[in-house]
Amino acid sequence: MNFNLQHSIKACQGEFIGNSTDFLVEHISIDSRSMQNGTNTLFFALKGQNHDAHHYIEELISKGVRYFVVEFIPENCQGKANFILVKNTTKALQETAKYYRSLFQFPVIGITGSNGKTIVKEWLNFLLSPDYTTVRSPKSFNSQVGVPLSIFGINENHNLGIFEAGISQKNEMQALAEIIQPKIGVFTNLGSAHDEGFANWEEKIAEKSALFQSCEVVVLEKNEAIETGILCSKITWSLEDKNATIFAEIKSQKEGFSQIQIHYQNETFTIEIPFLDTISIKNSLSCLGVLLYLNMEIATIQERMKNLYPIEIRLQAKKGINNCVLIDDSYSSDYQSLKMALDFLEQQKNHSKKTIILSDIFQSGLPVATLYQKVAVILQNNKIDRIITIGETISQHLKELPNVISFPNATDFLQQFNTQSFQNEAILIKGARSFNFDEIVVLLEEKKHETVLEINLDAISHNLNFYKSKVNPTTKIMVMVKAFGYGNGGFEIAKLLEHHKVDYLGVAFADEGIELRKAGITTPIMVLNPENSSFHAMIAYDLEPEIYSITGLQAFLKLAKERNISHYPIHIKLDTGMHRLGFEPHLMDELKGLLKNNPFVRVKSIFSHLAASDDTSFDTFTKNQIARFDAMYSDLVSSINYQPIRHILNTSGIFNYPEYQMEMVRLGIGLYGIGNSEQELQVLENVSTLKSVISQIRTVLPEESIGYSRKFMVTKKMQVATIPIGYADGIRRAWGNQKGFVVINNQKAAILGNICMDMLMVDVTQINCKPGDEVIIFGYSPKVTEIATTIGTIPYEVLTGISQRVKRIFYKN
Repeated sequence: MNFNLQHSIKACQGEFIGNSTDFLVEHISIDSRSMQNGTNTLFFALKGQNHDAHHYIEELISKGVRYFVVEFIPENCQGKANFILVKNTTKALQETAKYYRSLFQFPVIGITGSNGKTIVKEWLNFLLSPDYTTVRSPKSFNSQVGVPLSIFGINENHNLGIFEAGISQKNEMQALAEIIQPKIGVFTNLGSAHDEGFANWEEKIAEKSALFQSCEVVVLEKNEAIETGILCSKITWSLEDKNATIFAEIKSQKEGFSQIQIHYQNETFTIEIPFLDTISIKNSLSCLGVLLYLNMEIATIQERMKNLYPIEIRLQAKKGINNCVLIDDSYSSDYQSLKMALDFLEQQKNHSKKTIILSDIFQSGLPVATLYQKVAVILQNNKIDRIITIGETISQHLKELPNVISFPNATDFLQQFNTQSFQNEAILIKGARSFNFDEIVVLLEEKKHETVLEINLDAISHNLNFYKSKVNPTTKIMVMVKAFGYGNGGFEIAKLLEHHKVDYLGVAFADEGIELRKAGITTPIMVLNPENSSFHAMIAYDLEPEIYSITGLQAFLKLAKERNISHYPIHIKLDTGMHRLGFEPHLMDELKGLLKNNPFVRVKSIFSHLAASDDTSFDTFTKNQIARFDAMYSDLVSSINYQPIRHILNTSGIFNYPEYQMEMVRLGIGLYGIGNSEQELQVLENVSTLKSVISQIRTVLPEESIGYSRKFMVTKKMQVATIPIGYADGIRRAWGNQKGFVVINNQKAAILGNICMDMLMVDVTQINCKPGDEVIIFGYSPKVTEIATTIGTIPYEVLTGISQRVKRIFYKN
């Protein structure tokens, strides 16, 4: 990507303020934290409801960035860089992308729908790349910002584009359609995702169909309601309606393959795909429609479609051997996604040392020498300590770098490389599917249990932004990562929150804070339940204690005096009605006496805890707590003669009482997707999905029993599956005996009998499944809140109860 700055100024109708427009744009950025920002970058300072990149312009100038698109110029940046002043930076990004897209005249496939967009895009890329030099959206970049960034990946060597477009409300698709300018459209399906953004399905269909206004043809499942709104030619497919352009009949399903007979125009032929599920079959038919429109030979279609493969679109962070963290991106290798993976590596690293294992890079559209020159630059910009190349081409072109180790293929690497050489580092594993890098991931992973807890980092970001939207931009946010991040993971989530620049992290005990500091977390950390014996360690690791008693304050003051420490940050907790920890009113005089003119500590914040903010029927009690807090705060600050920040709202308080946000709020369980009302739950995204697999399936006859104490007696012949997860993993026994269920192949399977320590058994009599099939223990269904309600507890207990022997996998789409 190269274009002149003057073209961008004209495209976004901006006013240039600076000393030179003589600048060739090589890199577009919207992320101030990316290590790829530099002298060749044009940075768009986007403003959102919960963020404003203008705050980071001064920092970017210090890193060498000199050209910015802004809505205003920060006072301390005047004259230090070149600025394009616009009314709306997001609109300017879109207009610049629209201009850049207009420079290329090759055909583009535009994909939209409620689900399946990314899979269809990746499959089309696989099916068409032998015949075209394709460019496509990286991962699932399909938003108002993601689409423009995808477009900037085009270069003059591409001759086919494949881009997806996603919307969540009215009046969004027009801008994306003007940027993508597709000639071939694909409508994958229409589902319930983002229903809340539209008055009805007709409105939703009309908005999505706006992508196709300039298309020659649209491929879609036969659906009269959708077809009516599409004015161009249509290629429809169906598994039921013989009047569709493509009528498909499933003839057989065995050994992992579906054999499908296709009736198209006057031809009948058969394709095979390596999937059995209906969703994959439908996605493959969307692809087939495009291939037939492009006049691909039937024999070629048959050969390529039988080689389709599962798509992994997520970047995953996993625990590795020898205290390493693995970033698993082992199924793709293109230049655009490499840049994304390097940013994720920087975000998730827990050690200063960084290694990348990288295969040959395909489908860049760039001359080979140019491509690897660019790769060398971004690897050096990201300060990668060790580069392991796998593949003849990449090894040849990066051999001059000082820190490169090369192998011709993954087999040679696996045979020759000593795993003990990986110690205390972050490792990015990124390779094209043909290099079988999944074997390298298996080698370097610490745990290989089949039961895993998957944590969606995008959902955490979404939930954080939701609660940010409830408070003023100037209000600080403390996020609770105590109890191993409510069972989800400590360091990995803390690192993401640090990436989002939250103001404070909260932990329960000093040991939790120390582990975060050892992992490289630098964000201020408050310890909410400090023991006096931990004060020495807290000072050593720059942790800030909550002080809730006279004896605790005296002990800390004594230590600070002995260490000759001045103005050490502490936080004073007041008891306003929770009656758990904190200073009560009768202790205020003694507290004021200890703090007044005390040079050893400085009170950073004064706070209290609401007892019933989740239940608005206690509104009077809650407001009395707040009034009591205000009075005690005023009394205390009158003595110390400065004003620490105040905070009293927890997650439920942020949602129910935002008018009392004060200078800081504390976000806990809501970050992890658990709200205390239906209204709250509707906007939060699920963070944690606990998965396992079927170990074994057996036939059990009447009058036999299942499990310990013969709690389930069989009355009719049934199929029973055993799942390798039990109460030692955190699954409460109260969820057994048919009260609870798991989900297998989108169907509920009741839990039979008592849950065992390491296993549970479920009824799969009516479910088509086999050993090795995936089992959902909780996630979207059953929800953690559903489990908690059924067994008479709270979601906190369900989440925090998941054993640390269960492997955590952190991923980002």
